Amino acid sequence: MGAWIGDALGLGPHWYYDLDELRRDYGPWIDGYTDPKPGRYHEGMKAGQSSQAGFILELTARSLVARGQYDREDFCRRMDEDLFPLLNGEPAAGPGGYTSQSIRETWRRRVQGLSWDETGGNADTTEAIERALAIAVRYAHDPGALARNVSANSALTQADDVVLSLTVAFCAVLGLLVQGHALAPGLSTKLMALVKSGALPFHAVTREGLRAPRPGDPDPPRAGRFASPDALLSPGYMARAALDPDIRIEPAWKVSLVYGMPCAIYHMLPAAYYLAARFRDDFEAAVLHSVNGGGQNQARTILTGALVGAQVGLTGIPARFIDGLERGGELLELARALAVQSAQAAEAAGSTDDE
Repeated sequence: MGAWIGDALGLGPHWYYDLDELRRDYGPWIDGYTDPKPGRYHEGMKAGQSSQAGFILELTARSLVARGQYDREDFCRRMDEDLFPLLNGEPAAGPGGYTSQSIRETWRRRVQGLSWDETGGNADTTEAIERALAIAVRYAHDPGALARNVSANSALTQADDVVLSLTVAFCAVLGLLVQGHALAPGLSTKLMALVKSGALPFHAVTREGLRAPRPGDPDPPRAGRFASPDALLSPGYMARAALDPDIRIEPAWKVSLVYGMPCAIYHMLPAAYYLAARFRDDFEAAVLHSVNGGGQNQARTILTGALVGAQVGLTGIPARFIDGLERGGELLELARALAVQSAQAAEAAGSTDDE
């Protein structure tokens, strides 16, 4: 729900790189859903509606709930039947009024008759994370399955291994938050323990505490797909920065200026981690500071909303954000169905472990 709310919050003031223009159009502080202005992105949409990112996240969640697990064939069928007929290859088209680069590239390859094994492109953005959030929730209690399924789904649109590693890492973080952990400096230590156990597919030769290997130490017996675990270390550093009294970003929306306003994944993730650590118990502050930062504030707020939503739970999300979301009740029921599915899988795994 945090992700859907973040998506809709960003719909109106999306992609303002001139913050003075953003303030002229929306005032000194955006505090809720807004209509897009004429002549800008998502023109014609209304406050509280979802962009195409929200549309695809819903498609992913419905596939998971219907199939009980991640089913690549079912997901791809839904993309072919429910999304692609609505596209024409142009940016300013499709559900939500805008289609991202990676989805346009994938659509073109499918129109050309290429298989889903050949559709990944080189966009360095966060589209894969935005839909794989649902997969992370479903497999939150099984980090190995989370990594495999998020990686497989992400590869449908993303071909760059660095983007894939950052995507899997973000979803691994979300999985731990769903389990009940906080986005705190120690979270990266927990993620590294999963690397050492072989659950997460990241290569690491350091010993505990990131100490150097000793002479004669072998490489890990299961070297991971991704070249280094640095993507798992970033959230810990962002959390440390958010909590360090000598490091202050004031007001917090200026995190977009510190880490960068553009769309690339390496700008988006540090800002989302920072906000989700700083406001880990204040959903409203987190998403509003994210959206007021301008630039690619929609993706930033989707990611921030997911991370903080996982930490505060549904009761920590102000009701006005759900009430003002188009089909908010329907999306809430879908989210609940996915949460139940995730909990049942965790319970079943626990029973198997006990046996």
